[in-house]
Amino acid sequence: MYKVHYNKQISPDSYEMLIEAPLAVKRAIPGQFVIVMTKEDSERIPLTIYDYDKEKGLLWIIYQVIGASTEELSHVKDEIFSVVGPLGNGNEICSDPESFKGKRICYVAGGVGIAPVYPQVKFLHDNGFDVDVIYGSRNKELLLIRDKIEAVAHNITYTTDDGSFGTKGFVTTVLEENINNYDIVVAIGPIIMMKNVAEVTRKHNVKTIVSMNPLMVDGSGMCGACRCEVDGKPKFACIHGPEFDGHKIDFDLALKRMKIYQEEEKIKWDQMKALLAKEEA
Repeated sequence: MYKVHYNKQISPDSYEMLIEAPLAVKRAIPGQFVIVMTKEDSERIPLTIYDYDKEKGLLWIIYQVIGASTEELSHVKDEIFSVVGPLGNGNEICSDPESFKGKRICYVAGGVGIAPVYPQVKFLHDNGFDVDVIYGSRNKELLLIRDKIEAVAHNITYTTDDGSFGTKGFVTTVLEENINNYDIVVAIGPIIMMKNVAEVTRKHNVKTIVSMNPLMVDGSGMCGACRCEVDGKPKFACIHGPEFDGHKIDFDLALKRMKIYQEEEKIKWDQMKALLAKEEA
């Protein structure tokens, strides 16, 4: 079991959890992820390493409640059954920052995509990079960790669909208006957002990295659930990614695969809510 220091709600549907997991953070690089299990018989949940303290062995994660497994995770108080990681490959810029010195870099985050964006921008800031961030969500309430990202970003622009904070509209509009300022764009968030970002950058021939979050089970390449098509070839997000060239991803296929189990997940979520309500009664 792994000790949980806190599991607090930070927006209407998102939570931040602090866990003691020294092995998971010992060799972590921004861009990698962990797989957690709430209980011994729970589903495995892949979550980005949002922040860490290697000396103290502490791991921070941010997650959005979108189904049965994350609903169960949101009720955790003192401990969880399992934390496995770090998994996947680190962000290529953070893995070799010297090769990217002098490059003008912009991160584009959508919703809880700010969780994987933050450690990368923080790492680059600490290594002398001035990195811009464009961060969008549906409304002001869903903009997370603003104080933390503002502390490490060079410039940050917020967008909201309803205009309740920052610029009204989408991250792609702001990106296109400023695309000539950048050599590299890293987009992390909903698949449709990353697809639209890649369409903007493709027109301007700007290198683009995206972080894929497909269905995932074991996280070691054995199950094949997280299969993506990259440059016409199958790749597994858990071992070949999670980051890929945004101009080579088949986003339409990825969107279809994300919808495979929607009906089953809705049934499972309803069952989980009923079970948790019964346990807490």
